[in-house]
Amino acid sequence: MAKQNVAEQFVDILARAGVKRLYGVVGDSLNPVVDAIRRNSAIDWIHVRHEETAAFAAGAEAQITGSLAACAGSCGPGNLHLINGLYDAHRSMAPVLALASHIPSSEIGLGYFQETHPELLFQECSHYNEMISNPEQMPRLLQTAIQHAIGRGGVSVVSMPGDVASKSAPEKSIEHALVTARPTVRPGDDEIDKLCRMVDEARRVTLFCGSGTAGAHAEVMEFAEKIKSPVGHALRGKEWIQYDNPYDVGMSGLLGYGAAYEATNECDLLVLLGTDFPYNAFLPDDVKIVQVDVRPEHLGRRSKLDLAVWGDVRETLRCLTPRVKPKSDRKFLDRMLKKHANALEGVVKAYTRKVEKHVPIHPEFVASVLDEMADDDAVFTVDTGMNNVWAARYLTPNGKRRVIGSFSHGSMANALPQAIGAQFTDLNRQVVAMSGDGGFSMLMGDFLTLVQHDLPVKVVLFNNSSLGMVELEMLVAGLPSYGTANKNPDFAAIARAAGAYGVRVEKPKQLQSALKDAFKHKGPALVDVVTDPNALSIPPKISADMVTGFALSASKIVLDGGVGRMLQMARSNLRNVPRP
Repeated sequence: MAKQNVAEQFVDILARAGVKRLYGVVGDSLNPVVDAIRRNSAIDWIHVRHEETAAFAAGAEAQITGSLAACAGSCGPGNLHLINGLYDAHRSMAPVLALASHIPSSEIGLGYFQETHPELLFQECSHYNEMISNPEQMPRLLQTAIQHAIGRGGVSVVSMPGDVASKSAPEKSIEHALVTARPTVRPGDDEIDKLCRMVDEARRVTLFCGSGTAGAHAEVMEFAEKIKSPVGHALRGKEWIQYDNPYDVGMSGLLGYGAAYEATNECDLLVLLGTDFPYNAFLPDDVKIVQVDVRPEHLGRRSKLDLAVWGDVRETLRCLTPRVKPKSDRKFLDRMLKKHANALEGVVKAYTRKVEKHVPIHPEFVASVLDEMADDDAVFTVDTGMNNVWAARYLTPNGKRRVIGSFSHGSMANALPQAIGAQFTDLNRQVVAMSGDGGFSMLMGDFLTLVQHDLPVKVVLFNNSSLGMVELEMLVAGLPSYGTANKNPDFAAIARAAGAYGVRVEKPKQLQSALKDAFKHKGPALVDVVTDPNALSIPPKISADMVTGFALSASKIVLDGGVGRMLQMARSNLRNVPRP
């Protein structure tokens, strides 16, 4: 048997850890590793057109599968391109291993061509970031990196000079069993007892849920029923908690809707379950707050807590629910449910009725039709900006669908590359990228990746020829919009020229047939929908002071809404403005 080199050993360890693909762009210092992949049937090399796409794709794959995913960049500029996607993966707690290949080891620190210092550059977006400087560090360093990514939930970065990758691996390398799954964490009995007393003493309890409720839907519903609690959610909690939920009062925050804001601010006790909800201005400062989170560093960093509980949401509720006293008074719950229903009827559905003749097309209508036509187990990847609003308000979770976005990092251009990673996990599953024209055009080159790999991703492009969310931010700040307009081509024609299916939709009556044909198409497809640039998302709570001067607050805490912008905008949003 031929002796392995370090690159071959590196690839073998990744395969042993369950990695199926390595996303990246081949080149110079990375060549030994890519060649090792060529000769290893357990891992595929996924050639993309931009390394940022590679990192986003790996992050999405990790979020879909819950397993380790990997990406790579060549020395200097190549691995620098990974950084934005790695930030997103890290903040999404997606287990990703990134290989940052490096310049020749003898030249490090001498200003060599393409020299950077990846062990410094990636420090903030990783749990582990080290360089392999000699073969003897393998495989322990890589194994340590893998266990950091999986065990702590996030990114590990391994830097390796190309000359080291080509060297012979040590004959007697130490390899040990790899950790490939995270354990559950149960709080101590004292914390459970304290939480139980607080729940029993409170008359009105509200649950506010984040992505940490993944896998705990049944436990949250059982608890809510026993204590007659409204259940609100953050954006990342939507897919895990909103479906089959008779206690749902919507979402709070910048993109919020419904009665979640009222429910969290009018209760006696607010229980935060698995959420690192960043907008503390939406959280109350005059009620008791308990936070349950498996990540202790999240506890109390958004609001003052009356009790911090370190534990997995599911395990915590399994311990807590049998101990709490059942509540019979539904007045608070029913009042919040009524407010929520009224809000949905009067605000969220406003643009999905009587829109057959409205040109340009209301983006809300597009999102609503897309929601109806997509598969029950579809994966939606969502661009940052206004598309976050439409996804939050119109996509219907059901326990089988997934919604992936740059919800914590807030990067543009994420939807297309995340769709690539999601589609590779299952070529038969429907994957829909809800892209904005700004985000799509930023990494548009990787539409060619769909064609090259024949990935059946469906890109639904919300084309309003503007950076809509940025324009709103300017308006909220009292500034005229400037530098936000996009002069766009016919994106459908570009898709067809690339060898994919492309169709442009300019009238509402064309939408359903266009989506139907695109979904039927076996390969990649793009539906370019020309949408109304004046359609604004209106926040869930507007006061008289907020309306005056188009300022939602002195600190601009609500950036996704606004009223009063010229006559045309006022007409576009008249039905959607809640009364102060």
